[in-house]
Amino acid sequence: MNVQHINFKLFIEDPQSVNLAEYYAVFNTWIQQQVLDELLVDVADYLQVHHGPGMLLIGHEADYSLDNRAGRLGLLYNRKKQLEGTTQEKLAQAARATLTVAKLLEKEKGLQFNTREIQVLINDRLLVPNTTESFVALEPELRAFFDRFYGGTKYELSYKTDPRERFTVEIKAATRFDVETLLKTVSLETAHV
Repeated sequence: MNVQHINFKLFIEDPQSVNLAEYYAVFNTWIQQQVLDELLVDVADYLQVHHGPGMLLIGHEADYSLDNRAGRLGLLYNRKKQLEGTTQEKLAQAARATLTVAKLLEKEKGLQFNTREIQVLINDRLLVPNTTESFVALEPELRAFFDRFYGGTKYELSYKTDPRERFTVEIKAATRFDVETLLKTVSLETAHV
């Protein structure tokens, strides 16, 4: 299965304390300083949309948002540009990109992330339709990745079966890890894709 357009979401602890409007300036500064290894081009404010995409940092290869879909605020990485490589390499790239931005947000704004709970979405209904067959095909890849990601810590995978939604898997680990530890783990696994 050719998996593309991987989304990776880390949920924010204490979301009530977050004022999303503050991040417009933060993301614009990141564009000016090009703080990431990819091209950042714009910021979009969707604060008026209830349970919407929140504050969006638009890049050439991927977008990052402080996303509030389903009423759960988190950092969402949305890969737009196709990647070569294995599914494991693509998952590692998405995790690395997400964790890199999470680390910046922790340092600059004091955000804390719940690394025990992660969502992986595939933003391509043609390549990966939201079906049980897709889950059966991808479950071994996801388990192999998260076995290494969480260093053998127990976790559960659950698949969201709503056919109106994109293919979505939720991962819940028994232990909390800090962002820095997970970033080191995923960075050691693979070189840049």
